[in-house]
Amino acid sequence: MPAEQFHVTLAYLPAVPPARVDDLKRLGAQLTQDLPPLHLKLRGTGYFPNEGSPRVWFVKVEGEGLNELAAALRAGLQALGVDTDDLPFKAHVTLARKKGPAPRVPPLLFSQGWQAPQVTLYRSILRKTGPIHETVSTFRLRGAPAPASESAPTSPEPRAQETL
Repeated sequence: MPAEQFHVTLAYLPAVPPARVDDLKRLGAQLTQDLPPLHLKLRGTGYFPNEGSPRVWFVKVEGEGLNELAAALRAGLQALGVDTDDLPFKAHVTLARKKGPAPRVPPLLFSQGWQAPQVTLYRSILRKTGPIHETVSTFRLRGAPAPASESAPTSPEPRAQETL
Protein backbone atom coordinates (compact mmCIF):
# COMPACT_ATOMS: atom_id res chain seq x y z
CA MET A 1 0.00 0.00 0.00
CA PRO A 2 1.31 3.48 -0.75
CA ALA A 3 2.10 5.36 2.48
CA GLU A 4 -0.33 8.16 1.59
CA GLN A 5 -3.15 5.58 1.70
CA PHE A 6 -2.35 4.37 5.27
CA HIS A 7 -5.25 4.79 7.68
CA VAL A 8 -7.10 3.16 10.55
CA THR A 9 -10.68 2.29 9.61
CA LEU A 10 -13.26 2.91 12.34
CA ALA A 11 -16.15 1.65 10.21
CA TYR A 12 -16.38 0.43 6.64
CA LEU A 13 -19.63 1.37 4.93
CA PRO A 14 -20.00 -0.74 1.80
CA ALA A 15 -22.80 1.24 0.13
CA VAL A 16 -23.94 4.72 1.11
CA PRO A 17 -26.42 6.60 -1.08
CA PRO A 18 -25.18 10.13 -1.90
CA ALA A 19 -28.23 11.57 -0.11
CA ARG A 20 -26.93 10.12 3.21
CA VAL A 21 -23.45 11.70 3.10
CA ASP A 22 -24.62 14.83 4.96
CA ASP A 23 -25.95 12.55 7.74
CA LEU A 24 -22.48 10.97 7.98
CA LYS A 25 -20.87 14.41 8.18
CA ARG A 26 -23.20 15.45 11.01
CA LEU A 27 -22.47 12.21 12.88
CA GLY A 28 -18.72 12.67 12.46
CA ALA A 29 -18.91 16.24 13.75
CA GLN A 30 -21.03 15.18 16.72
CA LEU A 31 -18.74 12.31 17.74
CA THR A 32 -15.50 14.27 17.46
CA GLN A 33 -16.50 17.73 18.75
CA ASP A 34 -15.09 17.22 22.25
CA LEU A 35 -12.36 14.66 21.55
CA PRO A 36 -8.72 15.64 21.96
CA PRO A 37 -6.13 14.44 19.44
CA LEU A 38 -5.63 10.70 19.79
CA HIS A 39 -2.37 9.05 20.74
CA LEU A 40 -1.95 5.87 18.67
CA LYS A 41 0.75 3.19 18.78
CA LEU A 42 1.80 0.52 16.31
CA ARG A 43 2.28 -3.02 17.62
CA GLY A 44 2.86 -6.34 15.84
CA THR A 45 1.98 -7.48 12.33
CA GLY A 46 -0.69 -10.01 11.45
CA TYR A 47 -2.75 -11.38 8.58
CA PHE A 48 -6.34 -11.51 7.38
CA PRO A 49 -7.48 -14.26 7.26
CA ASN A 50 -5.66 -15.81 10.21
CA GLU A 51 -5.38 -19.19 8.48
CA GLY A 52 -4.64 -20.26 4.93
CA SER A 53 -3.21 -17.97 2.31
CA PRO A 54 -3.15 -14.38 3.60
CA ARG A 55 -4.86 -11.64 1.60
CA VAL A 56 -4.00 -8.71 3.87
CA TRP A 57 -0.85 -8.01 5.89
CA PHE A 58 -1.40 -5.44 8.64
CA VAL A 59 0.08 -3.89 11.76
CA LYS A 60 -2.08 -3.64 14.87
CA VAL A 61 -2.88 -0.20 16.29
CA GLU A 62 -3.66 0.64 19.92
CA GLY A 63 -4.84 3.80 21.56
CA GLU A 64 -6.87 4.74 24.60
CA GLY A 65 -10.38 5.68 23.51
CA LEU A 66 -10.01 4.13 20.05
CA ASN A 67 -12.35 1.20 20.67
CA GLU A 68 -14.87 3.50 22.34
CA LEU A 69 -14.87 5.90 19.38
CA ALA A 70 -15.37 3.01 16.95
CA ALA A 71 -18.25 1.64 19.08
CA ALA A 72 -19.91 5.08 19.29
CA LEU A 73 -19.56 5.51 15.54
CA ARG A 74 -21.12 2.12 14.82
CA ALA A 75 -23.98 2.85 17.23
CA GLY A 76 -24.56 6.20 15.51
CA LEU A 77 -24.53 4.55 12.09
CA GLN A 78 -27.01 1.94 13.26
CA ALA A 79 -29.31 4.68 14.60
CA LEU A 80 -29.12 6.34 11.16
CA GLY A 81 -29.96 3.05 9.47
CA VAL A 82 -26.60 2.99 7.64
CA ASP A 83 -25.18 -0.50 7.12
CA THR A 84 -21.61 -1.36 8.06
CA ASP A 85 -19.61 -4.46 7.24
CA ASP A 86 -20.69 -6.15 10.53
CA LEU A 87 -17.13 -7.30 11.24
CA PRO A 88 -15.77 -6.76 14.75
CA PHE A 89 -13.56 -3.68 15.07
CA LYS A 90 -9.85 -4.54 14.91
CA ALA A 91 -7.70 -1.42 14.80
CA HIS A 92 -5.01 -1.87 12.17
CA VAL A 93 -3.15 -0.28 9.28
CA THR A 94 -3.08 -2.34 6.08
CA LEU A 95 0.49 -2.69 4.84
CA ALA A 96 -0.11 -4.91 1.80
CA ARG A 97 -2.85 -6.75 -0.10
CA LYS A 98 -2.33 -9.87 -2.19
CA LYS A 99 -4.63 -11.75 -4.53
CA GLY A 100 -3.72 -15.41 -4.78
CA PRO A 101 -1.25 -17.45 -2.72
CA ALA A 102 1.09 -15.49 -0.47
CA PRO A 103 3.77 -16.55 2.01
CA ARG A 104 3.56 -15.88 5.71
CA VAL A 105 6.53 -14.21 7.36
CA PRO A 106 7.23 -14.08 11.10
CA PRO A 107 5.60 -11.16 12.93
CA LEU A 108 7.38 -7.83 13.04
CA LEU A 109 7.09 -5.68 16.15
CA PHE A 110 6.89 -1.89 16.12
CA SER A 111 7.10 0.68 18.88
CA GLN A 112 6.27 3.83 16.90
CA GLY A 113 3.40 6.05 17.82
CA TRP A 114 1.79 9.25 16.61
CA GLN A 115 -0.86 11.76 17.44
CA ALA A 116 -3.95 11.65 15.23
CA PRO A 117 -5.27 15.24 14.99
CA GLN A 118 -8.39 14.40 12.99
CA VAL A 119 -10.90 11.84 11.81
CA THR A 120 -11.63 11.67 8.11
CA LEU A 121 -14.63 10.50 6.13
CA TYR A 122 -13.36 8.91 2.92
CA ARG A 123 -14.97 7.62 -0.23
CA SER A 124 -13.20 4.55 -1.56
CA ILE A 125 -12.86 3.99 -5.28
CA LEU A 126 -12.07 0.35 -5.88
CA ARG A 127 -9.54 -0.39 -8.63
CA LYS A 128 -7.69 -3.53 -9.70
CA THR A 129 -4.51 -1.89 -8.45
CA GLY A 130 -6.08 -1.24 -5.04
CA PRO A 131 -8.50 1.24 -3.50
CA ILE A 132 -8.11 4.99 -3.86
CA HIS A 133 -9.41 7.03 -0.95
CA GLU A 134 -10.87 10.49 -1.54
CA THR A 135 -11.51 12.84 1.37
CA VAL A 136 -15.18 13.74 1.79
CA SER A 137 -14.90 15.55 5.11
CA THR A 138 -12.38 16.05 7.92
CA PHE A 139 -13.22 16.38 11.61
CA ARG A 140 -10.48 18.04 13.67
CA LEU A 141 -10.02 16.73 17.19
CA ARG A 142 -9.94 19.92 19.27
CA GLY A 143 -11.05 18.81 22.72
CA ALA A 144 -8.87 19.50 25.70
CA PRO A 145 -6.37 16.76 26.49
CA ALA A 146 -7.03 14.63 29.55
CA PRO A 147 -5.42 15.88 32.79
CA ALA A 148 -1.82 14.70 33.28
CA SER A 149 -2.95 12.07 35.79
CA GLU A 150 -5.16 10.41 33.16
CA SER A 151 -4.32 8.91 29.81
CA ALA A 152 -5.36 10.88 26.76
CA PRO A 153 -8.08 9.29 24.60
CA THR A 154 -6.99 7.85 21.27
CA SER A 155 -8.72 7.30 17.97
CA PRO A 156 -7.98 6.53 14.32
CA GLU A 157 -9.11 8.00 11.11
CA PRO A 158 -12.25 6.44 9.69
CA ARG A 159 -12.64 5.42 6.10
CA ALA A 160 -15.58 5.57 3.83
CA GLN A 161 -17.08 3.87 0.94
CA GLU A 162 -18.19 5.78 2.59
CA THR A 163 -15.75 5.07 5.44
CA LEU A 164 -15.87 7.03 8.63
